[in-house]
Amino acid sequence: MENHKIKIGIDVGGTKICAGLVKDGNILTKETIPTPITENREKVIESIHSIIKKLKVRNLAGIGIGVPGLVNIKAGVVYDIQNIPALTGVSLKETIEKQWNLPVYVNNDANCFAVSEATDGAAAGAPVVFGVIIGTGTGGGICIDGRPLIGANAISGEWGHNPLPWSQEDELPGTQCYCGQRGCIETFLSGPGMSRDHLQHTATTLSAKQIIALAEQNNDAALQTLYRYEDRLARGLASIINILDPDVIVLGGGLSNIARLYENVPGLWSQYVFSDRVDTRLVPPMHGDSSGARGAAWLWPLPV
Repeated sequence: MENHKIKIGIDVGGTKICAGLVKDGNILTKETIPTPITENREKVIESIHSIIKKLKVRNLAGIGIGVPGLVNIKAGVVYDIQNIPALTGVSLKETIEKQWNLPVYVNNDANCFAVSEATDGAAAGAPVVFGVIIGTGTGGGICIDGRPLIGANAISGEWGHNPLPWSQEDELPGTQCYCGQRGCIETFLSGPGMSRDHLQHTATTLSAKQIIALAEQNNDAALQTLYRYEDRLARGLASIINILDPDVIVLGGGLSNIARLYENVPGLWSQYVFSDRVDTRLVPPMHGDSSGARGAAWLWPLPV
């Protein structure tokens, strides 16, 4: 990887767009703006251009972009992005290259996150790493020896659109997911999924952030919501351990800031893992909100 050159790494999220000038994996300077998810395609692309303009310096090597959706990596076309529907069908690669006359690489945000943390982050040196995004949506990326595992269909790690494992009676048939299925992991483990679960049990509409704050004040209803969330997260990750058997699982996204997850979830997942011991480590990200942008820069210019 030619990481001695300066690149722009951009993490386009459902809530915010983070971008940074990256050299040797280090963020030299960073900018963050809200994602205009309710606006049209032109407004979203304009926001990406504006954040590049804020960071643009001479002699850039290129631009890496991570998005929370499925990507045709060779063409740089986003073909399924529920959190930012205006970008569906857009060739970000072609659009950004034309504007800035720089090579552009586009990948899934969870792949970017996993690469960042596996390269020199919380999972540095681990042979097999599963990077998890739990925020507006639920995604995942796999790194083997520091390199992303893309897969034949470019969907490696997309655990969010499998059914919640070991479902309980009151969890069936599950909420309708945008992908067309019911009971997907994303409908339970995303921020909106936590809010929906709390509403179902309390008839009170709260954001995930509000629920977490109440739980920290020992509010019983909020604590019960977190107990259910932790068990579901344990079940979902146990199914990953049973298939991939990763050395480290790194959590990212807004819900990764819930400190109690790192103790409680491993205490629950052993009952679902098909082994007499579980040595997989569950860890928070080392690079926090910068990981997606760092990973987008790290990924470029890996061959696809």
